[in-house]
Amino acid sequence: MAVLYTTVEKEAAAEQTIERSRFIAYIKPVTSREEAEAFFEWVNERHRDARHCVPAFVIGDKMQLQWASDNGEPQGTAGAPIVQLLVKEGITNVAVGVIRYFGGIKLGTGGLVRAYSSSARLALEAAGRHDVREVTELRTEIPYSSLGKLQNNEKNMPFEIAETGFAENVSVTLRYEPEDAGAVVGMLTDLVGGKWIREPEIRQTTA
Repeated sequence: MAVLYTTVEKEAAAEQTIERSRFIAYIKPVTSREEAEAFFEWVNERHRDARHCVPAFVIGDKMQLQWASDNGEPQGTAGAPIVQLLVKEGITNVAVGVIRYFGGIKLGTGGLVRAYSSSARLALEAAGRHDVREVTELRTEIPYSSLGKLQNNEKNMPFEIAETGFAENVSVTLRYEPEDAGAVVGMLTDLVGGKWIREPEIRQTTA
C-alpha cells in the first residue's frame, strides 16, 4: 500500500536530566493546528510551575504547516530544533511539547539545541512511527459457512479482514489497496455464489 505520510503511532512522553535541568517531552499525533494547540494547553496545565514549555508542530501530508516557539529560551535554541528534527525524520501530523525545569546550570546555545532535540527524539522513539496509507474499505455480510474460506483466502490474497461481527450472518470489513479491488471483489462474489446478503459498501479511507 502506498504510504501517504508518516506520523507517530500513539501519544507518549519521555524524560531526561541534563546538567541538573529536567526535560520532559510530550508527543501526540494531530491533524490540525487547533488540535495541536489544545494539546499544548494540556501540557502547560500539567506543568504550571515549569520555567519553559516549548511547543512545536508539523502538520500536513507534505509538511505544509510548521510552527514552533522558543518560549523564553534564546531564539532558535528550542522550538526550531524540534521542528528540524521532525522534518529530518519525515514525521508529520504531530505536536511536541518539551518542558524544562531549570537546574541552575546554563547549557549554552549548543547545549540547549542538543537538549531540546534529543528530548523530542526520546519522545518520538517512545511513540513509535506509523505509516498512513490509502486503502479501500469494503463492508458486507457473508454466510457463516463462508467465513472459514474467507479467512483462508486472507493468507494468500492482497486483503486483510479488519473487522468481523456475528449476528444472523457474519458482517465483515475488508481492507485492501485500491489497485486490488477487482481481485478482492471477484473473490467475494465467488464466495457468496453471486448472491449478496447485503450489497458491499465501498469507501476510500486511510489506515
